[in-house]
Amino acid sequence: MGFYHDQIIPLLIDLSMRQQKLVAYRERATSAADGRVLEIGIGSGLNLPFYSRQVERLIGIDPSPKLLSMVRRKSPPDLKSLQLIEGSAEAIPLEANSVDTVVTTWTLCSIPDVACALSEMHRVLKPTGRLLFVEHGRAPDLNVRRWQDRLTPAWRCLGGGCHLNRAIQTLIEDAGFRFERLETGYMRGPKALTFMYEGSARPQ
Repeated sequence: MGFYHDQIIPLLIDLSMRQQKLVAYRERATSAADGRVLEIGIGSGLNLPFYSRQVERLIGIDPSPKLLSMVRRKSPPDLKSLQLIEGSAEAIPLEANSVDTVVTTWTLCSIPDVACALSEMHRVLKPTGRLLFVEHGRAPDLNVRRWQDRLTPAWRCLGGGCHLNRAIQTLIEDAGFRFERLETGYMRGPKALTFMYEGSARPQ
């Protein structure tokens, strides 16, 4: 895919996702995970410190070899239950109904076929399982949405496929999930980049 995509974008992703204001979101999402957990877009492993002892096995999938190598370097030595998979969320190499929790944090914005990926998450989750998510996406305010639509083509090229204008709530519902909890609102920062969706959902 080229040097910029393979080497520079992973470093930019790691740097941008280290912001202190994201930590509380990470902690709320990942600390609720339990059982056999699949993290979609594990990136450089920034969620690892927040998983609880209720996690029996953690499987992280990401398409970037460079980001996965960063996970391996920072993985705590006592986290022997971690399994890393280089692959796509649109084709998760796990059996149906085999995962207790799926975690996705700031990932749905950049998956090329996000509807397919959510369908795969639904497939691998047990009927009693949960999807835990923190995502940014389409804002409710018309003027902000217009800016999101204007900026997304350039932003997608610079930011590794990140879309500013994806309707996260609708995408999750259309994939066959029902919300247990859904909180939305602007995080501190430019409104086009910071409308947040946070919560949990179960397969219908």
